[in-house]
Amino acid sequence: MGLLEFCKRIEPDKKKSPFLHTLYDGFFTFAFAPNTVAKNGVHIHDGMDLKRTMVVVVLAMQLCYVFGTYNIGHQHFVALGIHTGILDALHLKFAYGLVKILPIFIVTHVVGLGIEFYFAAKKGHAIEEGFLVSGALIPLIMPPDIPLWILAMAVAFAVWIGKEAFGGTGMNILNIALLARVFVFFAYPTTISGDEVWVAGLADQGAGLAANYGWIFTGFFNWLFEVFGWTTFTAGQMAVDGFSGATPLSLAYQGGWEAVTNQYSTSQMFWGTIPGSIGETSKPLIFMGVAVLLLTKIASWRIMLSMFIGAATMAMLLNVWGATPFMEVPWFYQFYMGSFFFAMAFMATDPVTAASTNRGKWIYGFLIGFVGMIVRVLNPAYPEGWMLAILFMNVFAPLIDHYVLESNISKRLKRA
Repeated sequence: MGLLEFCKRIEPDKKKSPFLHTLYDGFFTFAFAPNTVAKNGVHIHDGMDLKRTMVVVVLAMQLCYVFGTYNIGHQHFVALGIHTGILDALHLKFAYGLVKILPIFIVTHVVGLGIEFYFAAKKGHAIEEGFLVSGALIPLIMPPDIPLWILAMAVAFAVWIGKEAFGGTGMNILNIALLARVFVFFAYPTTISGDEVWVAGLADQGAGLAANYGWIFTGFFNWLFEVFGWTTFTAGQMAVDGFSGATPLSLAYQGGWEAVTNQYSTSQMFWGTIPGSIGETSKPLIFMGVAVLLLTKIASWRIMLSMFIGAATMAMLLNVWGATPFMEVPWFYQFYMGSFFFAMAFMATDPVTAASTNRGKWIYGFLIGFVGMIVRVLNPAYPEGWMLAILFMNVFAPLIDHYVLESNISKRLKRA
């Protein structure tokens, strides 16, 4: 109670300092659950408000952040041909990954929350919680070497145009995190497509050129690691000849499943030690996040299951067609590649942009899986489809709910 009373005493005046009051309100509602109760004795308000719901979703992603940090460093050293074992030089891999992911995380939140704070102060209302999840998702779906100025533009576009222009949290029709990614994809495609962008440092060094480490590596981290007698960063390491950083999807498009397995094992693809977006590669850790979302009933199992069924159905049909090597990839191996499970768990289930009726969720999820697999296999420019499929179905989600409700009304009228 002492901390609560202290926080109440330092509350800025809302009229004299609207921006400071907005910042204070954001902290206060994050630290303390609401104590509002219903007066009629029928309804009960628990402590699980929107902010705490968003926090649970963010917590469900944390293992993806830990592994993503490790994998950035792991892929970097694989490109150099050193420390290629899973457990080799863990301190170097985590240090390298941390230096890469922290600026992405900071820029995302400074830009996104800055816009949120500005609009909250301008409108005179509390800070909206929606960016808690979007801000956590955006770094995980970006390449590790994304230029920070491009990232800042993408986040600003997604938050300002994709959300605030529609009225703020709960009013947007498109998933904000995916909108940031699609901005990069269409405005600066070379920074998010091709082989080199998925391995940190590879685009700058190239095969046969020396790795260039800054002071943070050769100065601070080397000093720290020498204290413990650990391996240190060595400037001048050469990238191995022939290393491309190709993802399993790009290999599958070029030469089918045989081309994929010539470079990566199914175990590597399952556990996630492959090039790709920062947080989308490790399936077991994503499954743990799925378990959290399902146990807390925050995400819809109907959307997840129907999306899997839709993707599997389309993959089987493509197997029957078999016109290209990518179409011939066994349907169940399609789930080893790419970001299907991450998109299913954290993107498709967004309650704001997804269908809200139970039958609508089945239709919505099925069509995402069905259309996404078509885009993945048949699109020569971008061998992955969940981003475009989810945004496409975001637009149609209200229409799906409309026809589901109309059908229910019609059936009830007939019974009446």
